[in-house]
Amino acid sequence: MAQITAAMVKELRDKTGAGMMDCKKALAETDGDVDAAVDWLRTKGLAAAQKKSGRTAADGLIGVVTSGTTGAAVEVNAETDFVARNELFQDLVSTIADLALANDADLDTVMTSGYPGVDRTVEEQLTHNIATIGENMSVRRMTSLSVEKGAVCSYVHNQVRAGLGKIGVLVALTSDASGDALEAVGKQLAMHVAAAAPQALTSAELDADLVERERAVLSEKAKESGKPDNIVEKMVEGGIRKFYKEVVLLEQICVIDGKTPVNQWLEAQAKDVGSAIELAGFVRYQLGDGIEKDESDFAAEVAAAVSA
Repeated sequence: MAQITAAMVKELRDKTGAGMMDCKKALAETDGDVDAAVDWLRTKGLAAAQKKSGRTAADGLIGVVTSGTTGAAVEVNAETDFVARNELFQDLVSTIADLALANDADLDTVMTSGYPGVDRTVEEQLTHNIATIGENMSVRRMTSLSVEKGAVCSYVHNQVRAGLGKIGVLVALTSDASGDALEAVGKQLAMHVAAAAPQALTSAELDADLVERERAVLSEKAKESGKPDNIVEKMVEGGIRKFYKEVVLLEQICVIDGKTPVNQWLEAQAKDVGSAIELAGFVRYQLGDGIEKDESDFAAEVAAAVSA
């Protein structure tokens, strides 16, 4: 039987991204043949991925990509930030974002599409990466934006690589303005969206249930003041207007200058570029938003792994 050296294990890890112990086992099973060990890890992929599928994947990366008048955003989750810094995982997210752009962000279409460079679908490649990297992963969501004329612009916060980070934003601008000028405006607007986290473009587009919950809270607070009903009603309406300024994009104070509502700021930018600019839509993805994370004792997990 061939001697399994540290250099052989490192070579296999570099090729596959698999864990050290998995690489050592694969080499032992294939008598030190690195290429055969790669195949061995692939054949074990489905079973390994199945074992990991029940584990919470709340970390990972947001990927955004734009091309002129179109753009797409995706969220691909893994279990830890460590994997988010893995080149294999980053390549996966970038590729899925490109495929989302090409397929109107239709999740089913993207997952059944061929993965570039290999004889696997995106779904199969995801399973392969789960097995080789050793963590559960999932393609959680994707969205696309497009305009007939103008530009779709992006911004990525906490960027680890071009188009990949913890918060990804797309903004769609309809305009006859030139590309560079419009891109500059769009970039600033996308930065505002990343920072201010608006929940809707206009007040009319806000979730009706959200508004009613806010109205109920404001009403209870106003009634505690002991003021007459007509005054209470005015207090509630004033509170709702303030709420809109906090969560509606066009009514928020623009973080770029810290004093102008976004709709007025956009009008000023339109004058500068010499053409009307309409904000047609936006997407803001924040990594893990809404995912309930499992609480775990990391020290205990490490101790258990060492004693296993």
